[in-house]
Amino acid sequence: MSKSRAVTKAFGGSVPVDPEQTLKACKALVAHIKKAATTPRDDGKQNLLADEESTIAETPVWLTLTTKKHIHDSHRLQPGKIVLPNPLNTSEELSVCLITADPQRWYKNAVADEFPEDLRAKIGRVIDISHLRAKFKAYEAQRKLFSEHNVFLADDRIINRLPKALGKSFYKTTTKRPIPVVLMAPRQKVDGKRVPAPKGKKQKRDPAENVNARPIPEIVAEVQKAIGAALVHLSPSTNTAVKVGYASWEPEKLAANIDTVVREMVDRFVPQKWQNVRNIYVKGPETAALPIYQTSELWLDESKIVPDGQQPPGALPGKNRGEKPNIGKKRKSLEAEAEPPAAEPVTDERPKKKPKKALPESNDETLDKEIAERKDKLKKQKAAAKKKVDV
Repeated sequence: MSKSRAVTKAFGGSVPVDPEQTLKACKALVAHIKKAATTPRDDGKQNLLADEESTIAETPVWLTLTTKKHIHDSHRLQPGKIVLPNPLNTSEELSVCLITADPQRWYKNAVADEFPEDLRAKIGRVIDISHLRAKFKAYEAQRKLFSEHNVFLADDRIINRLPKALGKSFYKTTTKRPIPVVLMAPRQKVDGKRVPAPKGKKQKRDPAENVNARPIPEIVAEVQKAIGAALVHLSPSTNTAVKVGYASWEPEKLAANIDTVVREMVDRFVPQKWQNVRNIYVKGPETAALPIYQTSELWLDESKIVPDGQQPPGALPGKNRGEKPNIGKKRKSLEAEAEPPAAEPVTDERPKKKPKKALPESNDETLDKEIAERKDKLKKQKAAAKKKVDV
């Protein structure tokens, strides 16, 4: 059996990634990050406040996936999550903020009365979108909220409205972006179609009641999964990064998370599956990217690839590929094309330059004489005018 077939069989016949290559890359990356944390800086200075163990424990490991074409499907660009075999957040001192749709009273009562005690202790705040906009409108308040909690969970119904409500404090990085959770029960379907809501005058609901919510055990399971899940926040580009673990983990744990993230991302978020995947890398915040998968076909549609010297299908014969169409240009008359203008005779003589006007020569003696004569003339004019006044 060939190596490619063995790799495909090991991943269930759907993931052409070599697990040995993934494990090898994880070992090399973890060893490099640990070595860099213990190596002194280039300037010879040492940060006395830095702790090597805590620095390594907080250093994330990222999986970077590159596609052949831009992901422009709005449905796939919705934020999502991938449940990992090794959760990202397992600390008992973890603080979670749950952002819900309006109203928040039912969710607060459910967390306080019906959630397990260990999960209830982690959820430090439950707030809906209306109160979030009212209380945390200022930039300082948003920064304070960002620093108070470790993980932010948000109802998938209002997840797209949070960038404007939370601001750049949350969305300039991907460390604490809200992870979507499904809190509303799915609508009933008849013959594969959703049953529309009853028409008529809407009655005012009791804030303490929520008939559309999922059962409490399902909400608890959804929140527990989301706390340790990996956030997938795609952008309309060819590059996507997902946090899969930390540098303090064992390479085997990182490799297990990477295998899960690769499989889920390609199946759920990448259009045309593996045909659209170009490269997959593993990297740290300040390290080089280590490849674990590279495709042999760089183009998604091979029919658009044209060998050198040939024209693409549908091109007009005798036309250059780089020539622009004659659009918006005035056509020349046939006579002008038949009788081109006569060219001027070419001569070797250069055009003569015009002679410069001669400037008058400067003479200080002549200038002094003219000034003295002008002064004498003015004195005589004054004396004559004075005589006329005296008479």
